[in-house]
Order: sequence, then C-alpha cells, then structure tokens
Amino acid sequence: MSLSLGNLELDGKCHVMGILNVTPDSFYDGGWHFDSVSTQKRVEEMIAEGAEIIDIGGESTRPGSKSVSIEEELERVIPAIEFIRKISDIPISIDTQKAEVARKAVEAGACVVNDVGGLRNNDMISTIAELQIPVIIMHMQGTPENMQKNPQYDDTVQDIKDWLEGRIKAAEMAGIKRSNVIVDPGIGFGKNLKHNLEILGGLSELKDMAGGVLLGASRKSFIGFLTGAEDSDRLTGSLAAAMMGATAGVDLVRVHDVKETRKAIDTINALT
Repeated sequence: MSLSLGNLELDGKCHVMGILNVTPDSFYDGGWHFDSVSTQKRVEEMIAEGAEIIDIGGESTRPGSKSVSIEEELERVIPAIEFIRKISDIPISIDTQKAEVARKAVEAGACVVNDVGGLRNNDMISTIAELQIPVIIMHMQGTPENMQKNPQYDDTVQDIKDWLEGRIKAAEMAGIKRSNVIVDPGIGFGKNLKHNLEILGGLSELKDMAGGVLLGASRKSFIGFLTGAEDSDRLTGSLAAAMMGATAGVDLVRVHDVKETRKAIDTINALT
C-alpha cells in the first residue's frame, strides 16, 4: 500500500513539497514570510503554483542557528496552519523537533511531522506513536549549532542508512509503523560537499527503507560550492538536484521554488 499524506498519495511519482519558513533567520528566505500578510500571500502563491504539500517551519535549522522556545515556535506556526486550513485542504507538514509543537500543529490541521532531529527525542517518538500520523525522519550529524564542524563518515550513504535504520527501529518499538515513515538523508546537515554529492549519487539505495524518501536540496550551500552562486542565484542548481532525486525514485522534493520545480517534475514524471 502507498503512504497517504492527507489527500496526497505517494504513488511512485515524485511530488513537490513547498517550503514556508515563518522565521526571521532561515538561510534563504528568513524574514520573507514572518508576518501574517506575507505568509498568507506566499501560501496562496504556492498552492497556485502547484505545491502538493506545504512544509511549515518556525525555527531555523541553518548552520549555527540556536533553538527557540516552544511558545515562540507555536506563535509562528499555528496561525499559518490555521490560515491554510481556512482556504485549502492541501496537506500540511510541520517542520519541528519539539513534541509539543508537533501535537499542537496536528490539532490545528497538520497531517505530517517533519523531524529534522530524526526522532532522537523520546517525547517526539511517543507523540508520533500516539497521534498515528506519518513522520519524516531526517539524518543530521550533530545539531544545527555544531553540525558543520568537521563532519566525518566512513561510508557516507551506508552510515546514513544505518543511522536511519536505527531510528526506524526505535520508532517501530514505540508503535510507529515503518510504512508510516519517510526518510530524508539530510543534505547539508552535518555534511561537506563530498558527502552531499555522495548522497545524491546514492539516493536510490534509500528507496526500500520505509514508506517513502524525501530530498531537500533546494538552494543549499553545496550548489554554491559547485557553481559559485549565492543562495539567491541557485535555482538552476536546485532544479538539477531535484531532477536527480526524481530520476533516482524519491517521492518528495522539498523546495523553495515551487512553480519552476513543479514544471520540471511534471516533465520528469511524464518521461518516466
């Protein structure tokens, strides 16, 4: 059986997840959608551009970033979720490492939890098990504050697979079905350029681990290392990474540029 994220079925094709960062300090779009007017405008744009699911984050995870309080994160994300639910039934993913934020977000209308902490928090594991909703488990070496300080792997793809498998087994022990898990190798989270390229080359190896695979490579620094482009000029590199993901069989690409990515993904889906 395919995994359902609200009304979105992971059916073997690649689907587009639009990013909505309601933060003042995210690496690319921090502050752009930090007030209600700009948030609502961007939501309407992404839906019109063909986003199939919207991922809302209220805490930056850029390298060097520090955590915010539960209260502050809730004040950022809940109004955005409530607005989306007023205008659309599009699936909503909540990007958080905090169990209480996850719970409140689901109560407000989110249907997926995107945990960049990779279910390392026991409270998050028990909350997901209780809510019985899909969860995205992302690999990260370290924390956002220290993850880029000399990351090392023996075998990048295999090490990430082993780590993800361990988190999936911990989830299963708590009552979370493997088929309800989406794995994310965590491009840029505790990885250097070599590691990121090895992950992109080994995406197909993640395919049968759980219910789905997500790739989040949009406008990340490895594109800048490859092309010399600042984050404002990384659209073509982001599209190339998304296409590589789609041809490797990932189920979701998490992107800032919904309109352009949707056109490219529609083309790849038709060709394959």
